[in-house]
Amino acid sequence: MPNDNVTKLVQPGSFEDPLTEVLRAGARTLLTQAVETEVAEFLAKHADLRTEDGRARIVRHGHLPEREVMTGIGPVAVRQPRVRDREADAESGERIRFTPAILPPYARRSRSLEVLIPILYLKGISTGDFEEALAALLGKDAPGLSASTIARMREAWTGEHMRWKKRDLSTRRYVYVWADGIHLQARLEDEKQCILVLIGATPEGKKELLGFTDGARESAQDWRELLLDLKARGLTVAPKLAVADGALGFWKAVGEVWPATREQRCWVHKTANVR
Repeated sequence: MPNDNVTKLVQPGSFEDPLTEVLRAGARTLLTQAVETEVAEFLAKHADLRTEDGRARIVRHGHLPEREVMTGIGPVAVRQPRVRDREADAESGERIRFTPAILPPYARRSRSLEVLIPILYLKGISTGDFEEALAALLGKDAPGLSASTIARMREAWTGEHMRWKKRDLSTRRYVYVWADGIHLQARLEDEKQCILVLIGATPEGKKELLGFTDGARESAQDWRELLLDLKARGLTVAPKLAVADGALGFWKAVGEVWPATREQRCWVHKTANVR
């Protein structure tokens, strides 16, 4: 029987939570980026060291075997880069070894698990806040939290976000979309008071995040710009149905950009309004 026909079953006493899996995948990406940043800084620090034949003395040398670290959202699998010293020191005879501060040898559990997730959710996405979030994971006295480290990690996250915002949508089709404005306490520009979020459902029933942007009180102009951006990137087939609350800005934008899309009020919002 082909392997792709084998289905993993949930074991008794366990459960699968899609949200937790998304968070765990994000935690693994962040941890990998943090360790890679630390490796890059370590190599840059020793870039001037050379062997007798003129080659770089400190170089990357693959990865150590994968291991799992227990975090506040369950086990997260990580692979630590391996660094090699090609030549022992002429005076001491010792070799330079790389030990990441973020991922100590044999570490199997992260620190301050009880406060990690609340800080990541409650703090804004800024250099100082990321430093506090990492301090909650590593401890206040943990090294490797320099401003340059945080800046390089932030650049990687920003690049990933920009690639996602510019992704091609010409091969995608969504039957339903859900729209809502989420009001946050994070620091935003004065005129930007909420995050506009659009989620779509494929013909197969899979939900995907279509797009999000900051908006001014869910105005029609901000919703219009978000929908036109999706259309410009290839989403030319309008969804059959749009679901949202009673905010008039979204419905006005939908009528202009997707005039054939049917409209439906969100029952959750409507029930909350009645109550």
